Amino acid sequence: MLPAFIVVMIMLVYPVLRTLYLSFTDAEGLAPISFIGIDNYVKLTNDPVIARTMINVALWTISSFLLPILIGLFIAVTLSGLKYSSIYRTIFLLPYVFSGVAIGSLYINIWETKGIVNQTLTSLGFEQLTRSWLLEWPHNTFAMIIATTWGITGLAMVLYTVGLQNIPQSTVEAGTLDGAGPWRLFRSIIWPQLAYINAVVIGTTLANSLRTFDVVWTMTQGGPARSSETLAVTMYRETFLINRPGYGSTIAVLLTILVLTVSVLALRRSFKAEKAR
Repeated sequence: MLPAFIVVMIMLVYPVLRTLYLSFTDAEGLAPISFIGIDNYVKLTNDPVIARTMINVALWTISSFLLPILIGLFIAVTLSGLKYSSIYRTIFLLPYVFSGVAIGSLYINIWETKGIVNQTLTSLGFEQLTRSWLLEWPHNTFAMIIATTWGITGLAMVLYTVGLQNIPQSTVEAGTLDGAGPWRLFRSIIWPQLAYINAVVIGTTLANSLRTFDVVWTMTQGGPARSSETLAVTMYRETFLINRPGYGSTIAVLLTILVLTVSVLALRRSFKAEKAR
């Protein structure tokens, strides 16, 4: 086990400890590093860029819960038992194999000022609804959320499909015999048995939304004026572009805490629902 232990220590444990250490320093450029305690964390609370970024994080988190998870569940339930359902699932899953850069590049052509959306609105006589979608907040954030939703909904669909296939048909048949309609079957029988799948889907989707970087960097680079940044983009800019690894590490610690908190809450909620069932 020693070789694997060494690799884990070098590739995982050391970077985490190094980041945590740098978050308590004034590391900047090539200047000597000094320990400054929690000054960087205090600065986070007064940074207007972080304030706007946290608003974007809230938008990403709420939208990730409402869009890919609900749409993925709807598609999985709709295709369940449908003829040629495997073909339809493959079509919905295809966007997931694309990289975030590819998705961002594709959706730039859709949302840019002379893109498909504005051209379609103009051709339909709704020119007054056209916008500089990627140059105005919060339109740019919602445009990127839609792009990301298109890319990750397929994963939620596949996971929910697996969960639906593992539900004993006897429970569904018993509910049908008792006179339960489609909605009552789903709410009282199917949904409670998806508790563990919900934990995986919700935890994975929310954690990924908090760490979103590639789509944002490809479509707007966090602009204009840093208005569409996520924590991952802010961390990257502070660390590598502005060359303030101390402050960037503080943002990385904040991002880690948020991801862990959301994941733990999602798991605990789903496991409690499963125990109650």
